[in-house]
Amino acid sequence: MYKELIISIVVIACIVVGNIITQNNTIEAVAQVSGQLTLLRQEMEKEDVSQEKAKKQMEKIEEIWAEKYRLMAFYTEHNELEKVQTELTKLKADIHMEEYAQGVENLESCIFILEHIKDKSALKVVNIF
Repeated sequence: MYKELIISIVVIACIVVGNIITQNNTIEAVAQVSGQLTLLRQEMEKEDVSQEKAKKQMEKIEEIWAEKYRLMAFYTEHNELEKVQTELTKLKADIHMEEYAQGVENLESCIFILEHIKDKSALKVVNIF
Protein backbone atom coordinates (compact mmCIF):
# COMPACT_ATOMS: atom_id res chain seq x y z
CA MET A 1 0.00 0.00 0.00
CA TYR A 2 2.71 2.46 0.95
CA LYS A 3 4.82 1.54 -2.09
CA GLU A 4 2.04 2.49 -4.46
CA LEU A 5 1.44 5.76 -2.64
CA ILE A 6 5.13 6.69 -2.77
CA ILE A 7 5.39 5.74 -6.46
CA SER A 8 2.26 7.81 -7.24
CA ILE A 9 3.63 10.83 -5.40
CA VAL A 10 6.99 10.55 -7.19
CA VAL A 11 5.29 10.28 -10.60
CA ILE A 12 3.06 13.30 -9.91
CA ALA A 13 6.06 15.30 -8.65
CA CYS A 14 8.01 14.43 -11.82
CA ILE A 15 5.12 15.55 -14.00
CA VAL A 16 4.77 18.86 -12.15
CA VAL A 17 8.54 19.55 -12.24
CA GLY A 18 8.69 18.68 -15.94
CA ASN A 19 5.78 21.00 -16.65
CA ILE A 20 7.42 23.84 -14.71
CA ILE A 21 10.65 23.42 -16.67
CA THR A 22 8.91 23.34 -20.04
CA GLN A 23 6.63 26.25 -19.10
CA ASN A 24 9.62 28.39 -18.09
CA ASN A 25 11.34 27.56 -21.37
CA THR A 26 8.20 28.42 -23.34
CA ILE A 27 7.79 31.73 -21.52
CA GLU A 28 11.42 32.63 -22.21
CA ALA A 29 11.19 31.65 -25.89
CA VAL A 30 7.97 33.59 -26.44
CA ALA A 31 9.40 36.64 -24.67
CA GLN A 32 12.59 36.59 -26.75
CA VAL A 33 10.90 36.13 -30.11
CA SER A 34 8.07 38.57 -29.32
CA GLY A 35 10.58 41.17 -28.16
CA GLN A 36 12.52 40.91 -31.40
CA LEU A 37 9.29 41.04 -33.41
CA THR A 38 8.30 44.22 -31.56
CA LEU A 39 11.62 45.80 -32.49
CA LEU A 40 11.04 44.79 -36.10
CA ARG A 41 7.52 46.27 -36.01
CA GLN A 42 8.94 49.57 -34.79
CA GLU A 43 11.35 49.58 -37.72
CA MET A 44 8.62 48.65 -40.20
CA GLU A 45 6.25 51.36 -38.97
CA LYS A 46 8.72 54.16 -39.64
CA GLU A 47 8.02 56.36 -42.63
CA ASP A 48 11.49 55.80 -44.08
CA VAL A 49 11.88 52.08 -43.50
CA SER A 50 15.41 50.77 -43.98
CA GLN A 51 15.02 47.49 -45.82
CA GLU A 52 18.57 46.52 -44.82
CA LYS A 53 17.82 47.00 -41.09
CA ALA A 54 14.55 45.10 -41.44
CA LYS A 55 16.31 42.21 -43.18
CA LYS A 56 19.01 42.05 -40.50
CA GLN A 57 16.39 42.10 -37.76
CA MET A 58 14.47 39.34 -39.57
CA GLU A 59 17.63 37.21 -39.80
CA LYS A 60 18.17 37.66 -36.07
CA ILE A 61 14.58 36.59 -35.40
CA GLU A 62 15.00 33.51 -37.59
CA GLU A 63 18.18 32.52 -35.72
CA ILE A 64 16.48 32.86 -32.34
CA TRP A 65 13.40 30.99 -33.57
CA ALA A 66 15.49 28.13 -35.01
CA GLU A 67 17.22 27.69 -31.64
CA LYS A 68 13.97 27.81 -29.66
CA TYR A 69 12.11 25.64 -32.18
CA ARG A 70 14.52 22.73 -31.71
CA LEU A 71 13.89 22.59 -27.98
CA MET A 72 10.17 23.38 -28.05
CA ALA A 73 9.55 20.66 -30.64
CA PHE A 74 10.04 18.06 -27.91
CA TYR A 75 7.02 19.13 -25.90
CA THR A 76 4.86 21.47 -28.00
CA GLU A 77 2.42 20.53 -30.74
CA HIS A 78 4.20 20.73 -34.07
CA ASN A 79 1.11 22.24 -35.65
CA GLU A 80 1.40 25.29 -33.40
CA LEU A 81 5.11 25.67 -34.11
CA GLU A 82 4.49 25.36 -37.85
CA LYS A 83 1.96 28.20 -37.66
CA VAL A 84 4.65 30.46 -36.22
CA GLN A 85 7.12 29.30 -38.88
CA THR A 86 4.57 30.04 -41.61
CA GLU A 87 3.96 33.56 -40.32
CA LEU A 88 7.71 34.21 -40.10
CA THR A 89 8.12 33.04 -43.69
CA LYS A 90 5.32 35.36 -44.83
CA LEU A 91 6.93 38.20 -42.88
CA LYS A 92 10.28 37.58 -44.50
CA ALA A 93 8.66 37.62 -47.95
CA ASP A 94 6.85 40.87 -47.12
CA ILE A 95 10.12 42.50 -46.07
CA HIS A 96 11.80 41.27 -49.25
CA MET A 97 8.95 42.69 -51.38
CA GLU A 98 8.84 45.88 -49.26
CA GLU A 99 5.19 45.28 -48.35
CA TYR A 100 5.55 46.62 -44.83
CA ALA A 101 1.84 47.11 -44.08
CA GLN A 102 1.13 43.45 -44.85
CA GLY A 103 4.29 42.51 -42.94
CA VAL A 104 3.08 44.22 -39.78
CA GLU A 105 -0.17 42.26 -40.06
CA ASN A 106 1.73 38.96 -40.33
CA LEU A 107 3.97 40.05 -37.48
CA GLU A 108 0.96 40.67 -35.22
CA SER A 109 -0.45 37.28 -36.18
CA CYS A 110 2.86 35.64 -35.27
CA ILE A 111 2.91 37.32 -31.85
CA PHE A 112 -0.69 36.20 -31.26
CA ILE A 113 0.19 32.58 -32.09
CA LEU A 114 3.22 32.71 -29.78
CA GLU A 115 1.06 34.01 -26.93
CA HIS A 116 -1.47 31.26 -27.67
CA ILE A 117 1.28 28.62 -27.39
CA LYS A 118 2.34 30.09 -24.05
CA ASP A 119 -1.22 30.14 -22.70
CA LYS A 120 -2.03 26.68 -24.04
CA SER A 121 0.89 25.04 -22.29
CA ALA A 122 0.34 26.77 -18.94
CA LEU A 123 -0.51 24.60 -15.97
CA LYS A 124 -4.04 25.83 -15.27
CA VAL A 125 -7.18 24.10 -14.10
CA VAL A 126 -8.85 25.02 -17.41
CA ASN A 127 -6.09 23.28 -19.37
CA ILE A 128 -6.14 20.18 -17.18
CA PHE A 129 -9.86 19.48 -17.61
